[in-house]
Amino acid sequence: MSQAAKFSAMLKSGKMIVAPGAIDCITGKLIDQAGFEAAYMTGAGTSATLGYPDYGLITMTEMVANASRIANSISIPLISDADTGYGNELNMFRTVQEFERAGVAAIHVEDQVFPKRCGHLENKELVSREDYVAKIRAAAAAKRTPDFTIIARTDARAVAGFDEAIARAQLALANGADAVFVEAPQTMEEVEKVPALVKGPCLLNMVRGGKTPDIALADAERIGYAISILPGLLLGNIIAICDQTLAETKRLGKYPPPLVESSPAKTFARFGAADWDVRRTAFRDELKAAAE
Repeated sequence: MSQAAKFSAMLKSGKMIVAPGAIDCITGKLIDQAGFEAAYMTGAGTSATLGYPDYGLITMTEMVANASRIANSISIPLISDADTGYGNELNMFRTVQEFERAGVAAIHVEDQVFPKRCGHLENKELVSREDYVAKIRAAAAAKRTPDFTIIARTDARAVAGFDEAIARAQLALANGADAVFVEAPQTMEEVEKVPALVKGPCLLNMVRGGKTPDIALADAERIGYAISILPGLLLGNIIAICDQTLAETKRLGKYPPPLVESSPAKTFARFGAADWDVRRTAFRDELKAAAE
C-alpha cells in the first residue's frame, strides 16, 4: 500500500490523525520512531533550515526536495505544506504532480497571494474566490491517483472574517478538495464551529503562541477534527536547546553535560546503522558461499 493510500484510509477511519512538524530527515525519523501515525513537513521549518523566515521565500523545487528526502526516510505518511501552489493554476498543476511523485501523501494549498506569509502573522492578502477555486480545481485534476490528498487551506479568517473562511472552505470541497484547513480561528467558539459548519474533513493547526487558542488533542478529536498538525512542536524546542547548550559551552569553557548520554554508535543506530552493517558484507558473503 502506498503512503498516499495509507493516509487516505486513515482519513476515512474516523480517528483524528496527529502529525507533528518535521523540518528534515532527523526530525522526521524521530516522529516516526515515537509512534505517531503521520508527519507534517512545515514550510516555516523548511524555510528556517535554509536560513529564511516563513515569508514565502522558498521555491516549489526547494520544498519538494525537502519533502522527498523526508518522505523517503520514514515509514509513515507525510503531509506537506505546499504554500500557494507557487503561481496560478498551471503552477498548481505541476506542484501537485511534483509532490505526488516525491512520495508525499498529502499537501495543503492556500488562498494567499504569493509571496505568502505565515498564517499567524498580520498583513496577509488573499486571492479572489475565482482564483482560489480555479487552483483547487487544477490541483484535483493533477492527481495521478485518487488516494493523493488535497487539503485546501484558507487564510480568510484574518482578512475577510470567519464567515468568508467557511464559505471558501465549502467552495474548495465542492471543487475537488479532499479536506479543508481553516487557518487561525481566533476563539474557542470558532475552533468548535469549523467542523460543525464545514461538510468535510477538517484540519486544525496547533501553533503555540499563535492566534488559535490551545486545545488538547482529545478535545480537538471530540469536536470533530480529522487531522491535527503541530508544526512548531520540535522546531521551537530545537532552537531553545541549541541556545541553552551553546550558552553553557561558552560559560563552562568545555563540552557541557549532555541532556542524554549517547555515543556515535548509538546516534547512528537511530538512523538505520544496523541495516547498513548487514549490507557491508552481505554481497561478498554470498560470493564466498557460492565458491565453497
